[in-house]
Amino acid sequence: MNYRHAFHAGNFADLQKHAILLAVLETLKAQSPGLAVIDTHAGAGGYDLSGEMARRSGEAEAGIFRLLADPAPPPVFAPLMAALRAMNGGRDGPLYPGSPLLIAGTLRREDRYTACELRDDDFDLLRRSLAPFPFAQACKADGYETAQTRAGRGGRSVILIDPPFERPDDYARIVETTRQSLQRDPASVLAIWTPLKDLETLDAFVRALETVTNDALIAEVRLRPLLDPMKMNGSAMVLVGAPLEVEPAVRSATEWIVRQLGQAGGVARIWRTVA
Repeated sequence: MNYRHAFHAGNFADLQKHAILLAVLETLKAQSPGLAVIDTHAGAGGYDLSGEMARRSGEAEAGIFRLLADPAPPPVFAPLMAALRAMNGGRDGPLYPGSPLLIAGTLRREDRYTACELRDDDFDLLRRSLAPFPFAQACKADGYETAQTRAGRGGRSVILIDPPFERPDDYARIVETTRQSLQRDPASVLAIWTPLKDLETLDAFVRALETVTNDALIAEVRLRPLLDPMKMNGSAMVLVGAPLEVEPAVRSATEWIVRQLGQAGGVARIWRTVA
């Protein structure tokens, strides 16, 4: 894989993904005595936004730093901002927590977390990032396969699927992982991130997902009209099996991102599949 998340850390898509993920986990902790979280594409754990890759892309400046500059951000972003400040010694700073640190930082001792990463360099950073958390395991393994075999073991399954979409079969593998996970643990919750370039790609994915489940909440951040499929025009979070209670948080995060970070013609669209 050539993808390096350090180029994109702290961008608008991370704000959507991470705020919604933390809202889902907080809701599920109140409902379940134990969670078994699997992160299929965990990355390095955390990122330095003052580093060369982040500075070269400039995406964090149009993402997390815009959020930190907001004098009255929505409460849905409070856990993410608190985690960032904790990582920076109580201040706003350049260190940004990826999903591994966010997940490990919010889980309880009775929960379990498996973070999968295949890149040698990122895996080494991931392993070191998770060392302080005895309930967390860095796993150098295929995340899809790990989710399919470990769902239903050790608590209610929560699966974050956030691939780089460099492979032509990513969408098909997400659908199959959803199928296998729900078969092993019908109470599984899946949080699936996808880029949003053109509407047909998302619609085709949702149609395929509907062959497995009709319980999906889709939140689309369209920063601009979907006119150029060669551009990343936005992102979407697809939540399978998520409690109804998370929908206000999903809506709040999605609408703020479009309103504050989007361009003319941007749209926040939140909808559910129907059986």
